[in-house]
Amino acid sequence: MDDGLPNNFHQALPLVNPTDSHTKLAVDPEGLAALRRITTPIAPVVVIGPYRSGKSFLLNQLLGVPCAEGFGVGHMRDTQTKGVWIWGEGKQVMVNKQPVTVVFLDTEGFESTGKSDAYDDRIFALSAIISSVLIYNLPETVKEADIEKLSFAAEIAEEFSGRVNGRESPFNPAHLLWLIQRDFLEGKSVQQMVKQALQLVPNPKAEKALDQVNRIRKSLVQISRNSTAFGLRQPHLQRTKLCELKDRDLDRDYVKQREQLKQLVMGMVVPKMTGSRMLDGPQLAQMIEDTVEALNQGEIPMAGSVVDMFNKDILQRCVDLYSVRMALLVLPTTEAALLEAHTQALADAAAKFEKEKFGRKEFSSAAPLYEKEYKGLVASNSFESSKACEGSHQNCEDILDALQTMLLPSLKKFDEGSHHCNATFHVKCVGPSGDLYAEKMRKSIGRQRLHFLSAYNQRLYNGLLAMSVVLVVCYRFVMKNGFLEFVAWLMFLFLEVYPKLYVGSANTFYESDTWQQGVTVWEMIAYNKVIDLEKHGPYLAGGFFIAMLLFRIWRWRRQRRMMRAKRLGSKDMNV
Repeated sequence: MDDGLPNNFHQALPLVNPTDSHTKLAVDPEGLAALRRITTPIAPVVVIGPYRSGKSFLLNQLLGVPCAEGFGVGHMRDTQTKGVWIWGEGKQVMVNKQPVTVVFLDTEGFESTGKSDAYDDRIFALSAIISSVLIYNLPETVKEADIEKLSFAAEIAEEFSGRVNGRESPFNPAHLLWLIQRDFLEGKSVQQMVKQALQLVPNPKAEKALDQVNRIRKSLVQISRNSTAFGLRQPHLQRTKLCELKDRDLDRDYVKQREQLKQLVMGMVVPKMTGSRMLDGPQLAQMIEDTVEALNQGEIPMAGSVVDMFNKDILQRCVDLYSVRMALLVLPTTEAALLEAHTQALADAAAKFEKEKFGRKEFSSAAPLYEKEYKGLVASNSFESSKACEGSHQNCEDILDALQTMLLPSLKKFDEGSHHCNATFHVKCVGPSGDLYAEKMRKSIGRQRLHFLSAYNQRLYNGLLAMSVVLVVCYRFVMKNGFLEFVAWLMFLFLEVYPKLYVGSANTFYESDTWQQGVTVWEMIAYNKVIDLEKHGPYLAGGFFIAMLLFRIWRWRRQRRMMRAKRLGSKDMNV
């Protein structure tokens, strides 16, 4: 060996090793050197599966090399292969009339003791990223745990492939070969078994557990489209002596199926692609280095124990309960009411968790979820409060503007209208914006009242002056009542002359006792519990006009009757 690199590549070489803690990965220069020798497009065939499932022996059989020369095969309970190993010599084949070098890789079996789940997931994800053909070696049958692990590793592989090759470069999943090693192959074919295992499970009652099962199957749709299954008999009953046996000693059906498997694998190989680019040996070596670095630096999400998953599901249900409780709150509301509802909903969720949890899981672990939702509600409450207060304030402004334009001005009606508007405003304007808009409302009412008062006396004076003129005309030409006409003239003259007596005086006419008494009388007439002259005035005027008209007709008819009777009386006297 020169510079620590191998001279003999007709052997299995370490490509990726576990770190001392057996949680992360480290590339090995020997395996990288074997890859860098290959200048043609390369097609890695990687075997994965549980530990002690015969992966290393299977690879030796595919390569046609004895155990002593090929991948290490052990018969103890501990896993034999550590990390990822590569057969130093590639096998060149023609794919679409182009030479492609096939390399075989062996991986450390998962689910052995003394390792973290994250380590197994890193090995599985690395295999899925770098392989052209991924052989999933399983003993006897396909279990639900096998499907879950494949789905979990595929998601991790897609994520870290994007980190290494760029998000714009799509993840190209390997050709997947489900290899089921069984003692008995009667009944369903292996292809039927795998197809049935990956079918969606009927879930008419929408159970969450079955939803999760089907979610896993849906995540494997892309991989399933590019997969096949193959059944392989056990080579011999004496599993511990397989390396000592010749082909003539092995099960005939196994030998026949092994040759079929070789042809199947070689028929599945295609060059390893990154986007639309085919990789050669040095490029694959660089990809492995980059992927290992990314896998080590990135946090691998833990599938977790059954207890953690159970408690995680309960925590989510508690968050949903909190959301339902808070959804009952009508916004906007006061900050105190919102905090009280939050505290009560949080207490209900905590009580549910304590009742249903398993183990020592703390409810506080979900605190960020509740705080995030609560902050969102606080922001929504602030927005709804501002919206409601602005609407109520504008509505009051419109009402006060309308009161300014009363044809028959009444200060009492203005004050009562503004009071009612203010009361309605405080009912609708609640929440964080309440105090700010309450102050704006107080200032608006004060400003509008001053404006109303500034024109109130003059409008009332002009109204009384116009009314005196109308009464003069009415009593002169309609009712023809000399006394009432005289009173109307007196009222007109009083309004025209009396205010001029205050010219040059310190006090104005509007401040005199006479005017103030008149205003008091006017307010009593214009707006009270019985009548609102602004609203009912037209009806009263119309009724008065009709009454006068009827009176005039009655009076005219009465005069005619009297004149007719008088004429008849004169005739009788003449006779």
